[in-house]
Amino acid sequence: MSDNWSHKEVEATVSDYFEMLVMELRGDPFNKAEHNRNLQKLLTNRSKGAIEKKHQNISAVLIELGYPYIDGYKPLGNYQELLYGVVEERLIGAVGLSQAAAAAVEERIETPPIVSDVLAILVSRPSREQDRPKLYDPAQQVRRPGPVRRNYLEMESRNQTLGLAGEKLVLEFEHKRLWQAGKMDLANRVEHVADTTGDHLGFDIKSFETDGRDRLIEVKTTRFGPLTPFFASKNEVEVSDTREAEYQLYRLFRFAQQPKLFVLPGSLRKTCSLDPIQFSAMPV
Repeated sequence: MSDNWSHKEVEATVSDYFEMLVMELRGDPFNKAEHNRNLQKLLTNRSKGAIEKKHQNISAVLIELGYPYIDGYKPLGNYQELLYGVVEERLIGAVGLSQAAAAAVEERIETPPIVSDVLAILVSRPSREQDRPKLYDPAQQVRRPGPVRRNYLEMESRNQTLGLAGEKLVLEFEHKRLWQAGKMDLANRVEHVADTTGDHLGFDIKSFETDGRDRLIEVKTTRFGPLTPFFASKNEVEVSDTREAEYQLYRLFRFAQQPKLFVLPGSLRKTCSLDPIQFSAMPV
């Protein structure tokens, strides 16, 4: 079977992905394996692995277009240009998906989710495919301006209730981490500086290493998967540079269900691929 998928095959796979994504955003149960089996029958016996890979490609395209992806379909770049065009075109009429995405990113979170062992939420940082450092190669793929659409990932980053709930969970995490290490005096000095001082410092929480050195924590929270991009301000990036030895970014993900946390220590320029998406412009 050819590696180049036909327009009909891509259409069917994107439609199936959108159906699953809407259900995930609404919290409705669905069976990925069953969807895969149904597509294998429809697509002239495309293999299970080929369909999974195409679903991963769709995840990568959706992230690029500002949409969440299905948790479990790890974003995979190096996709057909045809796939990008079909996803972009289908999004125009995907009213149900747009409504589900908007409802998810705008939902108010009044309190952090209850976890039985807050220290157990810490996991290793995720990684992308090693041979695909970017979702696509701009030098190889020319994008034509598409219709103006909402960036749901950016909208989520502005959800203040979600951000505050994430910071509260990290405060609990830091207090227990230090308390369990026998550093009760340091645990009691952990400070939510974004609340007590303001959000201009470039970090949200002032905590400590077990030897008493400062640990400056910026918290980024999402209800989506671990590879969902987050948004960092110019100030946050600069502070992560100037105070690299103390700075740590805490990334909370799957927050509304079973929150997990990974840590990016040091300069964001070294731990992340930074993509400038907004500029301050002045006529010359």
